[in-house]
Amino acid sequence: MNAGSHYKLSEFLFWTRKDIYFLIVLATIPTVLYQVFDYKWLAIPWVTIAMLGTATAFLVGFKNTQTYNRLWEARQIYGAIVNISRSFGMMTKDFIKAENEDLGEIHREIFYRHFAWLTALRYQLREPRVWENSNKSYNKEYRRFYIIPELETKLEDELKKYLSDDNLNYILGKKNRATHLISLQSKNLKNLKEKGLIEPLCYIELENLLVNLYEQQGKCERIKNFPYPRQFATVNLFFVRLFIYTVPFGLLNEFQKLGDNLVWLTIPFGVLLTWVFSSMEKIGESTENPFEGGPNDVPISALSRTIEIDLREMLNEKDLPVGLQPINNILM
Repeated sequence: MNAGSHYKLSEFLFWTRKDIYFLIVLATIPTVLYQVFDYKWLAIPWVTIAMLGTATAFLVGFKNTQTYNRLWEARQIYGAIVNISRSFGMMTKDFIKAENEDLGEIHREIFYRHFAWLTALRYQLREPRVWENSNKSYNKEYRRFYIIPELETKLEDELKKYLSDDNLNYILGKKNRATHLISLQSKNLKNLKEKGLIEPLCYIELENLLVNLYEQQGKCERIKNFPYPRQFATVNLFFVRLFIYTVPFGLLNEFQKLGDNLVWLTIPFGVLLTWVFSSMEKIGESTENPFEGGPNDVPISALSRTIEIDLREMLNEKDLPVGLQPINNILM
């Protein structure tokens, strides 16, 4: 997530510079053929290009609206996880009571297991999918401006901070680790209820929160594992490319009408016009998958750290982790 007021023009130009190089070549070739080699037949009536551009603009607008909706839904889901986590911490502290037990250790075990769930979930959401865009060359280049925490450390090393050896070995043997961490949490609460440390109604409320966490996890997995429909993405890409390829041919006669030498203005204005459409296509593409670790994604690492800090403060811990800060205005 960009945590600044806006992207700098230099950042945006760096991200799209290869497109600009290509568009310069694309606009130059027909202009040279038209003006130098007198291939006047290359010119296309601008009305045709304008109609194609109108249709393309509708498609681009539709895609960007839908991909933004995916991003906003993902942010709402993680916002719900933040709220449910705080409620779970509060209820754990207030509902679990004991006289002859180490109450602080019981609370700590439950809280740390929740931290492990947050960790396992964010690592699962950062796993690449074939339809995602993080491995495209221009995204790899831009990644030098920020750090994805899940690529810097191993999941096992992170889970060691929160789980006992037995629980760690159990969880690492599972495919969907986040799911089984919630299951362990439920099993632990059941044991506490059977010991009489949680009243039945309080136990039900805590279990309901775990079910809600399962629901939020499932929503995240739905967005992660179901891409923006490929048929819409494909048609959008084809139309944008078709429009980009034809624009220079449509501008030739229009600038020729203004003066013979002014036909060379096809190059800068053709590049400018096509750059806008190619950039909008790329922006929509970068918003399709809000968990893959792009600069426009939901900052799940920072939100998870915020939850951990809040719950550790509920335990009255003093040695708190530091909240994640934006790197070059990019917050992960």
